[in-house]
Amino acid sequence: MTEKDLDTRFKEAIEIADKMLQADLPQDVQLRLYAYYKKATSGTPTSSFNSNDLRNAFKTNAWIQINHLTIDEAKELYIQAIHELNK
Repeated sequence: MTEKDLDTRFKEAIEIADKMLQADLPQDVQLRLYAYYKKATSGTPTSSFNSNDLRNAFKTNAWIQINHLTIDEAKELYIQAIHELNK
């Protein structure tokens, strides 16, 4: 599979995700999707978050936990998760 194919599939998954209601997803699923998306679009997380903001701390922690993944792996996992949720 070519890089273009992966990027196209990733963009399509983002479009599907944009139509989903966040309230319908469990918080752990939301965090996992956030982490995959951030890794795929921003790479390695930075520690520049306000530790007094618990929501951002959870999001950053989820992102850090998948730091071992490559950007392409994160895109693939995001695509798989979105398609699984969209069934």
